[in-house]
Amino acid sequence: MSAEIRRLGPDDGDRMRELNALFGSVFGDCESYASAEPGEDYFRRVLAREQVIALAAYSGNEIVGGLVSYVLDKLEQERCEIYIYDLAVAEAHRRRGIATALIADLQARAPRLGAWVIYVQADYGDEPAIALYQKLGAREDVMHFDIPPRAIR
Repeated sequence: MSAEIRRLGPDDGDRMRELNALFGSVFGDCESYASAEPGEDYFRRVLAREQVIALAAYSGNEIVGGLVSYVLDKLEQERCEIYIYDLAVAEAHRRRGIATALIADLQARAPRLGAWVIYVQADYGDEPAIALYQKLGAREDVMHFDIPPRAIR
């Protein structure tokens, strides 16, 4: 692997903007990741939370990959789950173990947080992502539904 993994913290708003730009580019969704960028105070507040884990993979000073995950506290037992929401590697840096290293870094953090599992979704047809996740964990076929919020009347 040719990248160093770093956890982004409250003073890394500029780095988080760079990571969001990478996500937008890799996912082909620059509109979602760049059209309404959060301000510095927002980044400071959110990146300070232990439950938000933003990891960036660097080659020198360049962000070449990253992962954003969320720790979800459970109520049926004193434990939590970690959900990988975004994971991407710049095209020029793929097939070098960067995504695997990002997940391995998260796996190393998980026990200290009390996590019993890390989970991630993959889109049908995204064969490289599916192959990576199958190599690292057990596949579960589930359905995903987006339910819009409604204002309380």
